[in-house]
Amino acid sequence: MIRVTRLNGRPMVINAELIKTVEATPDTMLTLLNGDHVVVLEDMETVVRRAVEYARLIRTFALPISA
Repeated sequence: MIRVTRLNGRPMVINAELIKTVEATPDTMLTLLNGDHVVVLEDMETVVRRAVEYARLIRTFALPISA
């Protein structure tokens, strides 16, 4: 999950794994796998960075622990 801000200033959390595309139109528009669109205040680079950080975090916890 990543934290983003809607255009009206309200924060929201979105499942980064459901993001299909991120576009700068000039506002940043997220298109989700189900076809929904969410427009956010964060720039495209910030959204991508947060999604990558989230992916790294969940994959780190998924690694098996060797004894």
